[in-house]
Amino acid sequence: MRNLILTLIIAFTIISCTEKKADKTVETSTINKQDSTQIKTVFDASLTEGQAYEWLRDLTQNIGGRLSGSPEAQQAVEWGEQLMKDQGFENVRLQAIMVPHWVRGEKEKAFYKIGNELRDVPVCALGGSIATPNQGITAEVIEVKSLEEAIAKGEELRGKIVFFNRPFDATLINTFKAYGGCVDQRYSGAKTCGEFGAVGVIVRSMTLSMDDNPHTGTMSYGDIPANQYTPTAAISTNAAAQLSLDLKNNPNLKFYLKQSCETLPDAPSFNVIGEITGSQYPNKYITVGGHLDSWDLGEGAHDDGAGIVQSLEVLRLLKETGIKPKHTIRVVLFMNEENGTRGAKKYAEEAKFKKEIHVAALESDSGGFTPRGFSYDGNEENKELFLSWKSLLEPYGLHDWTVGYSGADIMPLKDGTITLSGYKPDSQRYFDYHHTSTDTFDKVNRRELQLGAAAMTSLVYLMDKYLDVSTVKQ
Repeated sequence: MRNLILTLIIAFTIISCTEKKADKTVETSTINKQDSTQIKTVFDASLTEGQAYEWLRDLTQNIGGRLSGSPEAQQAVEWGEQLMKDQGFENVRLQAIMVPHWVRGEKEKAFYKIGNELRDVPVCALGGSIATPNQGITAEVIEVKSLEEAIAKGEELRGKIVFFNRPFDATLINTFKAYGGCVDQRYSGAKTCGEFGAVGVIVRSMTLSMDDNPHTGTMSYGDIPANQYTPTAAISTNAAAQLSLDLKNNPNLKFYLKQSCETLPDAPSFNVIGEITGSQYPNKYITVGGHLDSWDLGEGAHDDGAGIVQSLEVLRLLKETGIKPKHTIRVVLFMNEENGTRGAKKYAEEAKFKKEIHVAALESDSGGFTPRGFSYDGNEENKELFLSWKSLLEPYGLHDWTVGYSGADIMPLKDGTITLSGYKPDSQRYFDYHHTSTDTFDKVNRRELQLGAAAMTSLVYLMDKYLDVSTVKQ
């Protein structure tokens, strides 16, 4: 009898667990179906009635490059504020900051002679560099492939122009990793060589492409004294390859560089902020954004005009498709990502001061190319939930979901509870245009841009529906 009772108990338990599992499966299936339907609606609206592409046309064609502190940056602030108001966003406002103000001045010149032949070199000053003397500088060149090699040469650098010529690693599929493997020579080359008395630094442009377009970008003198500052510029990859070859046959050739850039006093500027107020948790925030500033050489289309208009489109698409978010969804157009991240720091500082609760933040700053996925940087409690959304977005080409870096403008928000995510489009062409005069509106494909906006909107929808910062262990 005891065995019969035990058997019945076991059978009942198995049936009960099976029923619960079946109920859970049905519930999960229903949720996924609801989410799939909503996401399809978002993509359909973006691809047929999206506004991001025309907004990008306006921003790039009518304003252009928007370096922090410039009149164009101020025009972009006014543009963003008016667009948010026109779209009916709530609590539209400007967040005041002071930003670095570096100006390029006259077009740079560089050349060297091989026999009687004069080789002109496509060149551009790096952001933050000092100018050369009015007559320019002429000196012999020492080629190195790393900061460590430059340090090892030590006093050999005195009175020379140091040429950093480490290329991208072409075997890396993720071109951002290739960029990360080279950018230290651009950022820290002048600091390293200035300490040894170099009179100039030139750097191979940060790209896999072999072309005649020099790539600008920020550099730093670190903590060296001003009398050790040295003019610093980038040269195109074709020029770098030719110079390296010519140095092998003419090790004593002399290189001429002239640039007239200048750092002015810090200038007033703004982050631009707008919202859709949450229906249940109006004081809990999900932030989405990109950076409004860009380098001055081109129009800042991929970097980061694309991220700006996609972020604006997220709020418009939520409204257009009838999604009523539980949390307040806030779009932020960050100022000064390129040479200081002052806007990002100010936003996080003010959020902390006001004791705002940020559930999540999403950044788009990798160009307007075809969507590939998202990165996750957050607490362990939400990681599996976040990664589970891949199945909902994979049909739209978003198969690359990773744990790692999210973005420079949202990183200051990191606090152990917030979910940070970076939008990841295809990276293969990004560094063809990054920080160059060719980063223009015509390089952005409308469909790719709108697919990205839909992908970002879908992720914000999922974060709003399923994430809850109150469940995270403090």
